[in-house]
Formats: sequence, C-alpha cells, structure tokens
Amino acid sequence: MSPSTESIAPPPPVPVVEPRPVEEMVRKVADEHGRPSQPTEAVFVYDGQDLEALADLPNYHRWILDGFGRRPRGRTLEVGAGIGNFAARYVDDVEELVLLEPAANLFPKLKLRFEHEASVTPVCRYVEDWAGDVEHGRFDTIVLVNVLEHVEDDVGMLRVLHSLLKPGGSLLLFVPAMPCLYGTLDALVDHHRRYTRGGLRHELQEAGFTTDRLRYFDLAGVLPWYVAGRVLKRDRFDAAAAHGYDRLVAPVMSRVERVLPKPIGKNLIAVARRPEWHSK
Repeated sequence: MSPSTESIAPPPPVPVVEPRPVEEMVRKVADEHGRPSQPTEAVFVYDGQDLEALADLPNYHRWILDGFGRRPRGRTLEVGAGIGNFAARYVDDVEELVLLEPAANLFPKLKLRFEHEASVTPVCRYVEDWAGDVEHGRFDTIVLVNVLEHVEDDVGMLRVLHSLLKPGGSLLLFVPAMPCLYGTLDALVDHHRRYTRGGLRHELQEAGFTTDRLRYFDLAGVLPWYVAGRVLKRDRFDAAAAHGYDRLVAPVMSRVERVLPKPIGKNLIAVARRPEWHSK
C-alpha cells in the first residue's frame, strides 16, 4: 500500500544495501566502456562452471586448432572469447585480434590476460550490437568455439558474422554435435541445441557461407558425454576427468582422427567462407 500523502509520520528510512561483487564488476566494466552502469541485456554474468573445469586443456585446444586445417590469419575476431583460453593458442599467428566477450564477470580476466599484447583489443559487448559500430567486411578470420549453441537465433548470428568477413574470409566454427547426446551437462551451460552435420551445413548456407570443411570431431568423447549427461545426469563438470582426457586421450585421438573416417563425434568442426563474389 502506498503511504498517504496526508500522513504526518515520516517514511521509514531506506536501508543501504552493499552491492554484491558481481554487481560491482558489472558497474566497473560498464563504466570503462561508456555503457549504462546497471546490468543490461548487452552485459550479463556467465555462471557456467565449465570454464573453471575446462580452463587448462592444452592438448584438446591444440587438437581443435589443428582440426580447422588452417590457422587464423590477418585481422581476426573471436566471438565469445571467455577468459582467453583458446585465443592464447593462436594470438601470435594473427596481425590483429579483437576478442568479444559480453559476460561482465569474464571480461576483466580476459582484459588482464592480454593487457601487454598491443595487437589485441578486448571488447565487452555482444557481437550483434558491436557489429553496428564497426566496418563491415573488416576481418580475414572469425573464430567461434563452443559459442553458437548458446545463441537462440543462431542463423541470425551467422548472418552478422558473414557481414563482418571480407569476401574470401573464413569462419572457424566448433559446436557440440548429435542431439541425442543432449543431457544435464548441456542444460547446465544453457545450450539451446546440439547440431547435426546436415543441419549445420544448411544453416551456414542460409547465412550466405560456402562450407569448405565440415567434420565430426572427438569420437572417443561420445560415450563419456552420454553417460555423464544422460545416464548419470551429472550437474557439474568433472575437472579431474577432463584433465585426464586431455592428457591421455586427446594426444592419441588427434592422430587417429587424422587418418580414420569419423561417422559420428561429440562435436562438429567447420570451416566456412564468405564467397569472393558475394557483395553483401
């Protein structure tokens, strides 16, 4: 009930609530980038435990990078860079690197990690918002690793990325595969979907891309993911298991998958290109 304007009693004092750490971080990031100080839909907090559990997987990240069959080059954009785990693997290969990360709690770590790299520009924004402020056709390479599955309108995002690439520029894309594997671990990190090979090819084509490479990746990971997410219904990532997989399985399977066909895999790895002749 609203207090009466005729009441002679003063209103009770408003308690002062100390801001929580996340709110302080959001405000700090927002102030640095000239954005509103309150959290908005363009600055959010990512609370997925997967980044902590999967932070230091050098063999797996190297396997992904090698799986593209080409290195990022020239002017490069990575969307959803997190705390820079993957970017650190190729930063020395590129001329210029823009790292987009909209999560207010991840961005300070990302910025700190690359603060001494003159060629790296971290940006705390969504790519859909940021794309309106930059020159289209600017980038030679765009990298998305475990990002597209978090986006509700994934074809819309792909169209934005297409516009940011130079004609002939490449999109390096890594996503979870096989919808039948979707389980508690996917839900834990807000995956909207897992992809089929045909479905991903169709979405890339719909966004204007030509697909140069589209392969299943990590055959050995199918059964552990299924058991953890569908059978045991785990609600946390197991850091010890992930590091063991990185140390013992990834080095072997990365060699095996170079020569053997993969009818299925836990992930899909794609290289798509903006055609030279496409003017939009």
